[in-house]
Amino acid sequence: MRTQQCVNCGTHDGMGHFEGRTLSVNYKQMSRLVDELAGWECRVCGEIEFDHDTDSAERYADASDQLLQDCLQLIGSEIKRIRRKLHLTQKNAVKLLSGGGNNAFSRYERGELPAPKPLLTLMQLLDRHPYLLAEIEVLNEGAALKQLLAARHPEQEATLTS
Repeated sequence: MRTQQCVNCGTHDGMGHFEGRTLSVNYKQMSRLVDELAGWECRVCGEIEFDHDTDSAERYADASDQLLQDCLQLIGSEIKRIRRKLHLTQKNAVKLLSGGGNNAFSRYERGELPAPKPLLTLMQLLDRHPYLLAEIEVLNEGAALKQLLAARHPEQEATLTS
């Protein structure tokens, strides 16, 4: 068996050669399999280094890039579907749900940027419970926060700006 020193942990003869292995690429609970890979794996730390004289590294990287693009497109289309279901414009969705910019929200929907996890979670909750949008609108008006400030600091007049 061919061995070499591990480039990661430094174990002498730690890396053993493999050929024809299938590895998975994972991103946000999605995965893709990449077959017929060749390279080295450390028996101590698990580090993998692909053979330089094969296309293993390129095929693994391509599968990873494609999985990322597919995932961003899927999440983006889901955000757009939920926003439309709630009858929100992008501008209203930004104001009520994300607090970011209109351009960023548009890029989430087009799959150009990964949406923040809290935004995605909120959108999924609203998809299941659309009546909660009314609660979000009330909370965004700031009345609850104004009441909290008045209760905690009655000596100061609480004023909120939108």
